[in-house]
Amino acid sequence: MQVTIRKAVKEDCTRMMDLINELAVYEKAPEQVTVNFDHFVQSGFGPNPVWQAFVAEMPGQGVIGFALYYIRYSTWKGQRIYLEDLLVTESLRGQGIGKLLFDRLLLEGKEKNYNGMVWQVLDWNEPAINFYKKYNASIDEGWLNCSLEF
Repeated sequence: MQVTIRKAVKEDCTRMMDLINELAVYEKAPEQVTVNFDHFVQSGFGPNPVWQAFVAEMPGQGVIGFALYYIRYSTWKGQRIYLEDLLVTESLRGQGIGKLLFDRLLLEGKEKNYNGMVWQVLDWNEPAINFYKKYNASIDEGWLNCSLEF
């Protein structure tokens, strides 16, 4: 299987939105995807981009997965990658594509001298938890997620 990992470009956004919706269905929350396409594109490729991504691509299939991230600042640790979403289309999961994307993120962090990477995983998502455990990731049960809508 030939998979290419590369930086996302604006033209990938349509397929990335399809995958975002696929992820929302998998996470049992399709109604929670409220970002519109133009906002998504502008947020990644406008004059002040707030996210970056790597995509996984296969010949004849196009983009089959992505890792979308941004840089956050920790007053205790400094600059860190925040992995917002790591997704491989359902029919191709379990074939090492997620590992290729994750490894590329790790390389990005090391190349840019960031101090680490953080992300969230749903407590019922055993395949993802087991994937992250292979990297000896710390899964902190001591923090609660908080959010506000504007």
